[in-house]
Amino acid sequence: MSGEEQKMPMSGEERREKMVALLQGASQPVSGTALAKMFEVSRQVVVQDIALLRAQKQDIISTCRGYIIQKEDSCQRIFKVKHTDEQMEEELNLFVDFGGVVEDEFVYHRAYNILRAEINLKSRRDVAAYIEKLKSGTSKSLKDVTSGYHYHTITAESEQVLDQIQEELQKRGFLAELRDYEPIEFWKKD
Repeated sequence: MSGEEQKMPMSGEERREKMVALLQGASQPVSGTALAKMFEVSRQVVVQDIALLRAQKQDIISTCRGYIIQKEDSCQRIFKVKHTDEQMEEELNLFVDFGGVVEDEFVYHRAYNILRAEINLKSRRDVAAYIEKLKSGTSKSLKDVTSGYHYHTITAESEQVLDQIQEELQKRGFLAELRDYEPIEFWKKD
């Protein structure tokens, strides 16, 4: 050896602590590949670490761009909506125009239960790119599985913003009624 001390590998616990600190400080999602490179582990180890952290009640959200920890100062609400394909862009822009983040789209299907897709839309630009992806392929929105009814988890900086979004959804006729067979947990945050 050349007199340099050999670097001791980090324990899994230390790595996960540093991962949480990194994600808490991140303003944007951090990809699994980037985390793997930073901590010199495989992508699969990152996936396992994220699962362990979630089991420890860390509020880590997976997005199409990577992982991020839900900030404590933000609020979330789930909205059940219904609209046509032609109204989809208007509906999504409504959320982001009021300062909301569209975390996901999901449906409650009587046979398949909950089908969810994380979409993480924060701006009109994100919405336009999402709409273009849907238009450019044979894939359809999850809403088409349930005759247009679907849900979005929306994150915002305050309950007031979520109230404004709800009012506007109601005004434009996008808000849909909750049915008896739908799980009530959709509307509650633990």
